[in-house]
Amino acid sequence: MCNVYSMTAYRRAIIDLFKVADNRATAIEPRDAIFPGNDAPIVRFAAAGERELVELSWGFVLNM
Repeated sequence: MCNVYSMTAYRRAIIDLFKVADNRATAIEPRDAIFPGNDAPIVRFAAAGERELVELSWGFVLNM
C-alpha cells in the first residue's frame, strides 16, 4: 500500500459518481495528501443499505 493518497474531487462529484443521497454525505474538501492514520472520505453502505459518504481513519490498523 502506498503511504500517501490525494483526493482532488469535490463533494458533489463523489455524490454523483457513487449515487450517495445528499443527506447521507458529510461535508468534505479536496486534499493534496491523505496519510495513514488521518481521516479520509470513504463511501460505504449504511446499516439501512444506502450508500453514505463519511470520514474515517485511513490505513492499516497497527498493533501497538
